[in-house]
Amino acid sequence: MLRQLGLTFSTVKPEVEEVLLPAESPEEFVLRLARDKNNAVRAKLMGAQIVIAADTVVVINNRIIGKPKSHEDGIQTLEMLSGREHKVCTGVVISTESHQYPVLSETKVRFRTLSKEEAEKYWLTGEPVDKAGAYGIQGKGALFVSGIKGSYSNVVGLPLMETAHVLNQLGIDCLALNEGA
Repeated sequence: MLRQLGLTFSTVKPEVEEVLLPAESPEEFVLRLARDKNNAVRAKLMGAQIVIAADTVVVINNRIIGKPKSHEDGIQTLEMLSGREHKVCTGVVISTESHQYPVLSETKVRFRTLSKEEAEKYWLTGEPVDKAGAYGIQGKGALFVSGIKGSYSNVVGLPLMETAHVLNQLGIDCLALNEGA
């Protein structure tokens, strides 16, 4: 997604334990994880100009729905989302050597009613295996989305408008990056 903004970047996998703390809201959780990931990457890349870290969760009835742990878990998750609205929350932390800029993005997504057979067929595509909420809106999971209120890119995993806004404040104009290309 950062390529869409015209950015040149390196990817670093942070070593961060993703455990919900007692009484932590989904919004607090994603912001804390994004901050922890950002700190972990910044520690590995001493002197990096800018670090961007993010974490996304699917939330229904204020309950975080993670990546499916098994086939059965994936099907249950899709059945839970079927015919209902859920929220996708992404915490992003963009940092310089001296400051951190946290961003929270929330998008409401409504699923149409799914049959058990559709959920099973979708699982067999392999797409939901590593996705929060057991679906990918940027893939075949889009077939289930009957409505969206908010940022599409947030549901994919990185709210681009908000990210570009912070980068612009830091002197990186994502619209000007491809001038003359």
